[in-house]
Amino acid sequence: MCGICGLFVKSVDNNKISIDRITSITERMTESLQHRGPDSHGVMVDFPVALGHRRLSILDISARAGQPMELINTGKTISFNGEIYNFRELRERLIGLGHKNWTSSSDTEVLLRAYDQWGLEGLKKLEGIFALALWDRVENRLILMRDRFGVKPLFFAKSDLGLAFGSEIKSVLLAGGVDQSVDNQSFSEYLWYGNSHGKRTFFNGVSSLKPGHWLIIENGETKIDAWWEIEEYAAPVPAVTNKNQAYTQIREAIDRAVKRQMVADVPVGLFLSGGVDSSSIAASAVQGSRSGLNSYCAGFDFDGGTNELSKAESVAKELGINHHELTVRGSDLESTLISLANFHDEPFADAANIPLFLMCKEMGNNAKVVLQGDGGDEIFAGYRRYSLLKHRWFWKLWPSLISKSLQNTSPFGRRVSRIAQIFKNADPGMVMAYLLTEETSSRPPERILKAEFKEELIKSTDPFLPYKDAAKRFHAYDPLQRMLLTDLTVQLPSQFLTKVDRATMAVGIEARVPLLDEKVAELVISLPSKWKVQGLKKKALLRESQRGRLSNAILDGPKTGFGVPYKEWLRGSLYEFSCDHLLSSDFVERFSIDRDSVETTLFQHRSKIADHGFLLWKLLQLSIWNSENSTLIQKTNVSC
Repeated sequence: MCGICGLFVKSVDNNKISIDRITSITERMTESLQHRGPDSHGVMVDFPVALGHRRLSILDISARAGQPMELINTGKTISFNGEIYNFRELRERLIGLGHKNWTSSSDTEVLLRAYDQWGLEGLKKLEGIFALALWDRVENRLILMRDRFGVKPLFFAKSDLGLAFGSEIKSVLLAGGVDQSVDNQSFSEYLWYGNSHGKRTFFNGVSSLKPGHWLIIENGETKIDAWWEIEEYAAPVPAVTNKNQAYTQIREAIDRAVKRQMVADVPVGLFLSGGVDSSSIAASAVQGSRSGLNSYCAGFDFDGGTNELSKAESVAKELGINHHELTVRGSDLESTLISLANFHDEPFADAANIPLFLMCKEMGNNAKVVLQGDGGDEIFAGYRRYSLLKHRWFWKLWPSLISKSLQNTSPFGRRVSRIAQIFKNADPGMVMAYLLTEETSSRPPERILKAEFKEELIKSTDPFLPYKDAAKRFHAYDPLQRMLLTDLTVQLPSQFLTKVDRATMAVGIEARVPLLDEKVAELVISLPSKWKVQGLKKKALLRESQRGRLSNAILDGPKTGFGVPYKEWLRGSLYEFSCDHLLSSDFVERFSIDRDSVETTLFQHRSKIADHGFLLWKLLQLSIWNSENSTLIQKTNVSC
């Protein structure tokens, strides 16, 4: 896992920009990614392309596998972030086709040779997690490419020099001349969900290359296309027609996925929470491990009553894993929030990034690669909303009068009322959108904005657009399968995989997600949605696939999480810090915030008159980002 960046310099500026200048800027871009690749770095300039690379050595840790890597005598050079899990199979095929004189044992060289042998079709053969920039001097072609599910990030922007790209936004901004004004559509989405979606970022001038897409510049033309789409896996006729057969195939697919994702020349560990996702990965890892396997679980002094240590310890003992408990203290949360704002580069309100980041810091050098269970909920239907959609008929029959009367009762009553109101909506896109936020139409987050800007934002943007578009794209599928496909293509890359990438790479740890392995995903996505939620039982396929391998206590236990009590922090340890940020003149003026409304919201939440925690947490992350982004803008005002 690494950090990549680079430039495609405008030909019209050939006489104005020296190679030294291009090299200097690329080096600055590369240096900003040091945390992603602390082991080594490299820069290559071959006008009009410059490539930068920060390396986290995982496979073939020798200098022979350094990057940018050029395939000798071909004019093909790559800067690559990620892991290719089928590189061994591809290497054997390439050797059979006459490829000799290999200079390394890395997957990077396999990738280059696959392109050299098969062209763009060779890149489609890749299975893994990756973002890459490949320069083909002979074809005058630059390829930017991102993996199927968007595990690894890749951003690009129009700059003073031409096209700038990188693993993180901060690197792209260092190219200079990038439009850093706030994108209102992203702002609207952030107010509702806590992050932007798809190709949008918080910066008008910066785009995210969407998962399964590539950007190709060839002979002066730029094209962005999908090289893979999830519909390829969502087959109308499943490959398996018997549930018992499905259980067996799922278990075997996870075994194979974990085995090939444990390939590394550095220590590999796993995050073990004791839940069914991480426990399934652990069970497979034990099957394929030749030596002692190390697992890690964290206990937090701010866990809010949710502690997974005993469950994780039980699983580890059951499987014979060397288990380590880490104690993470949140006594200095303010500095942690500021650090995370800098690593994310844009506002991000999933509080689960905090324990993940702190746990990675606590691990130190104990493991350079970790396996974890992200993607399991979206692949195997692990969220409550999937059960709600399967039994949507019940909620459609719920009397509106009773629903409204519950709005001012207990938290449970308000939740029931909100769900009932959601399913009264005839638009499937709106149903999915409301299921993914605590915000409601009766109490929208725009309520804290000044009237003029609120009106402008509502008229010019649509926070529900990502889900409306997904509903149209997946209209042919049943509501449950439509939600699963939407989560895999909308929420997963924009929220959860973003959280994983930034929190782990911030401290130079590579996270791998075996439940999103191509072979697992291709099998499970194709299976009937009715198998995935059986009654009120979530993750039915995964649980049954592990029956007999894991104890019933784990398989039939309730779903738990990190239990990040951010709503309580806002009433206590972070209250003064939040007030200082949310009521600052710079913040309220930049985003046209109604200061009186925020003061009332803070008071009501602290006094427990109302629960405004989700909105206040989003506003706090936005205000921290605003403070930190001012510094970032000063650093990126580069004269070319």
